[in-house]
Amino acid sequence: MRYYFTLLIFICLEFCVQPAWGQTSEEQYSSDSLFQHLVFFDEFDNEGHPDPNKWHHQILPPKDGSWFNDELQHYTDRLINSSVTNGKLTICALKEDYEVEGSKKSYTSARLNAKFAFTYGKVEVRAKLPKNAGTWPAIWTLGANVNERGNYFGDQFGDVGWAKCGEIDILEQTGWDKEHTLSHFHWDDLITKAYHEEGSTHTLSTSDDGFHVFSMEWANDRIRTFVDGNLVYELENSDNKPFNHHHYLILNLAIGGNLGGKVPSSFSQADFVIDYVRIYQ
Repeated sequence: MRYYFTLLIFICLEFCVQPAWGQTSEEQYSSDSLFQHLVFFDEFDNEGHPDPNKWHHQILPPKDGSWFNDELQHYTDRLINSSVTNGKLTICALKEDYEVEGSKKSYTSARLNAKFAFTYGKVEVRAKLPKNAGTWPAIWTLGANVNERGNYFGDQFGDVGWAKCGEIDILEQTGWDKEHTLSHFHWDDLITKAYHEEGSTHTLSTSDDGFHVFSMEWANDRIRTFVDGNLVYELENSDNKPFNHHHYLILNLAIGGNLGGKVPSSFSQADFVIDYVRIYQ
């Protein structure tokens, strides 16, 4: 009798428990058995502001009234800079005068932190990149212990600087080369304290003509990034790298700066459009 009771419980657990965040079997990532469970997602089926239960707007400039890397914009939480319509999230960069805490900039945009911290998993983001010169779109993660001002998690997971927290750039694109994308890793060695950076580029001549899937597979022994399933870079993971603790996902569109470059005088607006975000474990 006990055997049949135990078997009944097992069957119930196997088939009746609902997956996290409303996952269905059709939504599972089937090509890699390591990452089958959908633990965070946004299909952007609401209208208006990005879902506040899933996204945090990071709007406080952390460096003397500005953002790092000599970026030229302020980030806002206004609907004009980030909105959801027709199943898509649009991060819109605009040429306009805008002031935050006495700091004046000539451009605005949006930077969204996912309200979800995770260690290891697969990230998939289907997105259409802006074609405008001077734009710097990014899909990336930071260690949740980063001490950057205004981030969603604050000091909940720690309080270390960049690059001791670790950074995974799943997707970046420069403002002067819209036929290639970048994927890079930045970190401070946890033992030697030395800074390291590795990565590569990927040819994507149609990046502004349609949507592409930018993804990352993160395990305890390796991290791999992809564009449309094509491997861009593989990094060996180890205990001396800060890629064995919680990270969180960031979506943003910067203007100018180190990778944005020169912004044409004719610039008025650029759109970074995201179709979906999915994180599996």
